[in-house]
Amino acid sequence: MSQAVVIKSNKYGIQLFLDPEMPFADLLQAIIEKFEDSARFFRDAKLAVGFEGRELTQEEIFRIVEAITTHTDITVICVVDNEEAHADMFKKQIDTYYDSIAGKNGEFYRGTLRSGQTLESVSSIVIVGDVNPGARIISQGNVIVLGTLQGNARAGAAGNQSCFVAALEMSPSLLQIGDITARIPEKRTRVKIIRHREKAPVAARPQIATVKGGEIYVEPI
Repeated sequence: MSQAVVIKSNKYGIQLFLDPEMPFADLLQAIIEKFEDSARFFRDAKLAVGFEGRELTQEEIFRIVEAITTHTDITVICVVDNEEAHADMFKKQIDTYYDSIAGKNGEFYRGTLRSGQTLESVSSIVIVGDVNPGARIISQGNVIVLGTLQGNARAGAAGNQSCFVAALEMSPSLLQIGDITARIPEKRTRVKIIRHREKAPVAARPQIATVKGGEIYVEPI
């Protein structure tokens, strides 16, 4: 793996792929830097976190979770391991959490949005899953997709151009922020995409769309 820390989404929240050889102190610093760089993307997110790539002690897990919650606005619901025997327990814990907030703020949707489905919210919305082509998200606040965004996404639906759309993988059919609209990947698009020169796994480079100077810009976080 070319990076010390790679973030990917899964059905529970996010999975951290960690360098198996790096000294833990250096790895912890790399995790802090990764999440500080992605702080806007994970704003106010409530997630389950899993780890792969190396064996961690309970103390190391605690220190990683503490670092994530200290340096971001993330709330870690629980830590998910890869033991199949524990999967049902974690799923129940996550289901209980989402049931407890259902209907209160409309901020979270867990699952894949499929073609023909429309999800609307009067507040910012976090989708733990993918948004397939033909699906639509309409939010008066921000839109955050912890997965692949391939459908249509509209943030700031009440006309707020200061809102944003963010995704772990940004490939939307249409983006709208406030009253600014852009289609991707048409040649006439008003989207300006800023790319890093170095190549990195898509999952390690979440992107954010914002309005600047009357145009929608999509750039790595």
